[in-house]
Amino acid sequence: MLIDFENKIFEGSDGRKSLFDFQLPEQAKGVLIFMHGYKGYKDWGAWPLMQNYFVSQGYGFVKFNVTHNGGTVDNPIDFDDLEAFGRNTYSKELFDLLTIIDETERIVKEECELDLPLYLLGHSRGGGMVILGGSEHPKIKGIVSLAGISVIENRFPEGDPLREWERTGVIYVRNARTNQDMPHFYSFYEDFVHYKSLLNIESAATAINVPFLQIHGDMDLTVSISEGQKIAEWTDTDLVIMKGADHTFGSKQPWSEEDLPEDLEVVVHEIFTFLSNIS
Repeated sequence: MLIDFENKIFEGSDGRKSLFDFQLPEQAKGVLIFMHGYKGYKDWGAWPLMQNYFVSQGYGFVKFNVTHNGGTVDNPIDFDDLEAFGRNTYSKELFDLLTIIDETERIVKEECELDLPLYLLGHSRGGGMVILGGSEHPKIKGIVSLAGISVIENRFPEGDPLREWERTGVIYVRNARTNQDMPHFYSFYEDFVHYKSLLNIESAATAINVPFLQIHGDMDLTVSISEGQKIAEWTDTDLVIMKGADHTFGSKQPWSEEDLPEDLEVVVHEIFTFLSNIS
């Protein structure tokens, strides 16, 4: 193994520190950078097993926690810092992704003296973010979105709820796993309005000029399969539909099994075939 570390610190948006993992096998064909979704983190569920699979198939794998997901360097799982979660924005997550892309490129080039293609893989919100971050990035040679979101704007309230949010300055979402009421400050919405053109997934998707893969479960109750269909239309690609698959492709937290969930195993094979055809 050329590189094998976990929980290395990086500095992302607003100078906040977070963690990333990086494994790079000998004779690697490229490096896959994975971005988690909303209320997620790099070690959620079966994501570590997904990393193991790709490394075993000859691909480097990077996964990271966005800086304002509520976790900390000391406790990256249980959302100790709800203030940071409340201050999170889509533009901050995009900044974090671009920071990790740059850091991955630097490590591969300077520490390993290699020139390897970089690929992006994102789940849910992360699936939309990798489209935004990779559509015209010169170092990205392929993008994969798993149950990715297609529109950001409709994830905010409208009308009276939006005005109430502005009046109070905060709304809360329940985290069923941790039993926390997690805040979103009104600055979340203000930031989106400010960076609206930058955060337009449709525009970014139509600008993609590298191979693209979109996978969606037809039993996804969190992000409708219609969003995957929109992305496939914008990218002029075929949508891979997983019959009977839910939003996380069978994974859950905690995941105590030694093997990938059946649906996620099919997904990683689809991604591997995709990468093999473009590597």
